[in-house]
Amino acid sequence: MKGKILIVDDEPQLRQLLKTILEPDYNIAEAENGAALQKCLLGDPVDVVLLDLKLPDANGLDLLPQIKKAWPDSEVIVLTGEATFEAAVQATKRGAYHFINKPFDPQVLEVTLERAIENRQQKEENNSLRRALSTMSGGSAPVFQSASIQTVVRTIERVAPSDVTLLITGESGSGKEVIADLIHSLSSRAKNRIIKVNCAALPRELIESELFGSKKGAFTGSNSDRDGLFRQAEGGTLFLDEISEMPIDTQSKLLRVLQDQEVRPVGGTTSYKTNCRIIAATNRKPEEAIKDGKLREDLFYRISAISLYLPPLRERRDDIIPLANSFLRRYAAQANRTLRGFTPQAIERLTSFEWPGNVRQLQNEIQRAVLLSEGPEVNVTDLSISDIKFIPTEGHDTGFTLLEGVERNAIIQMLKETNGNKLETAKRLGIGRQTLYNKIKAYGIET
Repeated sequence: MKGKILIVDDEPQLRQLLKTILEPDYNIAEAENGAALQKCLLGDPVDVVLLDLKLPDANGLDLLPQIKKAWPDSEVIVLTGEATFEAAVQATKRGAYHFINKPFDPQVLEVTLERAIENRQQKEENNSLRRALSTMSGGSAPVFQSASIQTVVRTIERVAPSDVTLLITGESGSGKEVIADLIHSLSSRAKNRIIKVNCAALPRELIESELFGSKKGAFTGSNSDRDGLFRQAEGGTLFLDEISEMPIDTQSKLLRVLQDQEVRPVGGTTSYKTNCRIIAATNRKPEEAIKDGKLREDLFYRISAISLYLPPLRERRDDIIPLANSFLRRYAAQANRTLRGFTPQAIERLTSFEWPGNVRQLQNEIQRAVLLSEGPEVNVTDLSISDIKFIPTEGHDTGFTLLEGVERNAIIQMLKETNGNKLETAKRLGIGRQTLYNKIKAYGIET
């Protein structure tokens, strides 16, 4: 989706120049003076306002507080041909994101715009996460009602402001990344970025250069110095998802970084200090990962000063309908539809299903149902999940628990519905493709 820019300037030629530069990438609105700006402020907010300080009927410095009051999350970049140090200071104090002199370098403007929009998006994410946390903590319409998640939330509220390293465990799709976002947004590092990396998705030969950076010529194809994720997360948070899938030798180097707070790029001879909070996550049970040689025991103790366990959705059924209603409102609004909720039959199906893909699968299921439903409510026929119960294959000694059997049957059913398409099956179940492959192998499913 394109960002929306409002240009406030009385020079038609400059507005046209800015439109020519920016219109391929942004939706552009214009206001030729302060009065036109006031009318714009009655409408939907834009991502960035490009504001001239000298307008025929107003002073841009006086307009800045009005813009921030009407559109608190919108960023304002001041463009002026009469730049002074005092004006720049006043503009910043009144909420301006940046101050650019005329005539300006188009490249500088474009880079500043990109950063301003990123900053605005981060604000929106942080605000929505704070609202979510408030809701989870006992608001009027809680998204999470189960006692187990309320316990997790209370822990988050206590530990988020600190810099303590955390380990989040739980099955795929249970919401570990959402919890990491919440922790970051409620910390003193929220003004900086949270950088996320799935350790299982990085090629073994590249993971160290991705994490720690590399120097030119460190390996074939390394044509320039490269900043690693630790450098990118400086002052913020680095979220290491599926950390037990990280190669053991890389885990050893990561442990050294965490102990010394220093990073040495691949091929480099000197180290640099690093300052980012580490949040790690894994869908494996740590004790099993250590026993299987997937996770170094010393690294586990280093990253698990605080451990948070997210129970699977099937163990917190009180959360299913509140979450489903939340997803229903979101996707109905996106599809410009009015849906009252779920029929009693649909509610029964949702609450009785085992959800092997957890919250991610529930989210995908509701999105699909919103698009396919034809009535004022989502009916049971709009759902793709079945009320299938576990029935062991005849002559096959599964050795599975009841819940494992339910999960196995759900995967088999979805593979049938997708004609064996594993990528589509993983998507519908709300789990990663590699997770699906692992489960197919573990359950002995023939495809």
